[in-house]
Amino acid sequence: MTLKLGIPKGSLQDATVELFRKAGFKITIHGRSYYPAIDDPEIECMLLRAQEMSHYIELGLLDLGLTGYDWIVENDADVVEVADLVYSKTGGGKARWVLAVPGDSPIKEVRDLEGKRLATEAVNLTKRFLAANGITAQVEFSWGATEVKPPYLADAIVELTETGSSLRANNMRIIETILETNTKLIANRKSWDDPEKRRKMEQLSMLLEGAINAEGKVGLLMNVHRDDLERVLSMLPSLQKPTIAALTDEAWVDVTVVLEEKLARDLIPELKRHGAQGIVEFPLNKVIL
Repeated sequence: MTLKLGIPKGSLQDATVELFRKAGFKITIHGRSYYPAIDDPEIECMLLRAQEMSHYIELGLLDLGLTGYDWIVENDADVVEVADLVYSKTGGGKARWVLAVPGDSPIKEVRDLEGKRLATEAVNLTKRFLAANGITAQVEFSWGATEVKPPYLADAIVELTETGSSLRANNMRIIETILETNTKLIANRKSWDDPEKRRKMEQLSMLLEGAINAEGKVGLLMNVHRDDLERVLSMLPSLQKPTIAALTDEAWVDVTVVLEEKLARDLIPELKRHGAQGIVEFPLNKVIL
């Protein structure tokens, strides 16, 4: 059994390779090759633009791949959504497709787009949005640098943004959010119905989700005297509950907890002050819920 996996080329490429590393898979990209190596004999990788990923997965040329929800919608692709993976090139979170105009544009709302020209890479998404609002306008495909098209080449744009900084830098004003998107792990329907491939896909999905769950979290391990245990436990946040294990000295226990990394620097001194000893902070690659 070989699973053909699509890795998104471009802005998501490095973040995806790092996510797989945390999930336990080493992906090596050699120069300009579109076929990265992966240390799993059941997987073959191919680099492919995120915009095209869902199309080729729907056709069955790939079994599985990572792409944005926006490109699934744009291509109207009939695929299986295996996992919702909220990560991006800047680390985490979601991105938005927004309708934007120049800061001094007379366009204030969607209905003002009647008869106007819009530039975007997501042509089908934009056309559906306009149709849903009863607007007739010209939509043109943009090959890039879409935010610089207005006012001479377009009246408005539909552009993808995570922070809005590029739009603000080009004096663009956001009118409305059309679609919120993040990365999805998607599969071909026929491949998903194959028991062997599905087993591998579900395993991969679990590990990738575990790597995302571990983002920004650390583990704390400490020894606590039973007389101090209740007080220490009251200070500890956790995904579920702290793990408590007996030590050879019955007067002491071992306590392990998972928490947000940003909390650790303030919490550790307080734990020490309230009786915790031998405190160890350790990084996490995966948290399987």
